[in-house]
Amino acid sequence: MSIVTFGLSKRVRDYLVDHSVRQTAVQKALARETAKLPMARMQSSPESAQFLGLLAASIGAKRIVEVGVFTGYATLAIALAIPKGGKIVALDVNEDYTNIAHRHWKKAGVDKKIDLRLAPALESLDKMLVKGMAGRFDMAFIDADKENYLGYYERVLRLLRKGGLMAVDNVLWGGAVTDPKDTSASTRAIRAFNKKVKGDRRVDVSMVPIADGVTLARKR
Repeated sequence: MSIVTFGLSKRVRDYLVDHSVRQTAVQKALARETAKLPMARMQSSPESAQFLGLLAASIGAKRIVEVGVFTGYATLAIALAIPKGGKIVALDVNEDYTNIAHRHWKKAGVDKKIDLRLAPALESLDKMLVKGMAGRFDMAFIDADKENYLGYYERVLRLLRKGGLMAVDNVLWGGAVTDPKDTSASTRAIRAFNKKVKGDRRVDVSMVPIADGVTLARKR
């Protein structure tokens, strides 16, 4: 995610946060600790994390897969929103960042809802499919390395049940997707992903301009 919503003035964004965002003490503490890190910009914005939690609660999600955790702010928001007995399978490769996440998940009392798996996400997703977990998840959130977005998308789509919801972050990429001079690997990967999903008749789709752009795809 992006730590702020792209394209909003500070005045409007501050108003949005002040008049809609609800954060627990643990969420605030996690955000403060994350803000001190060199890669703090990777944290989900409070408004986008709350949005994900609202989506999870709205569809009654109980089984969720998350690709890309960082310090677990979005994970925490979703875990707080799902019922007791719900489970988030959270995939990442960085033990240092996810140690921060786990410490705050435990403080919030939601650590039992989160199954953290440290390995390359494509490998973890493939293992889940081999174990017969296709069609067993209600929701997914993808916010990881952009070059593998299409690979994540195809695997996650198989894991989702019919009517399941996928949220994919950074689809506006700070506006870089509209700059023809930007030919970086990440930008090209996001453009390819956006083109693929728009034409994919296996899903209903909407691109939402929150944070750095979030695509919502509902499996038909």
